[in-house]
Amino acid sequence: MKKFTENVLKIVKKIPVGSVLTYAEVAKEAGNRNAARAVGNILNKNFNPKIPCHRVIRSDGKLGGYNRGAKMKKSLLISEGINII
Repeated sequence: MKKFTENVLKIVKKIPVGSVLTYAEVAKEAGNRNAARAVGNILNKNFNPKIPCHRVIRSDGKLGGYNRGAKMKKSLLISEGINII
């Protein structure tokens, strides 16, 4: 599990400003396409500001969770030019 966690954080760290990935896309890139929920749990525990967790959204285009609150996540994405449902 530690390797998967490291992979998730590495992938999310590389998401550029103005882009998003879904939890499922991150899970697939990290090596387990069925682990979208695990990606969410990993990101929920991350408080490193260098890892832009707010750039990971649900597959249906909705925000999903964020450990600093949905309002903050939406605000950050809008400031980066992302239109969110």
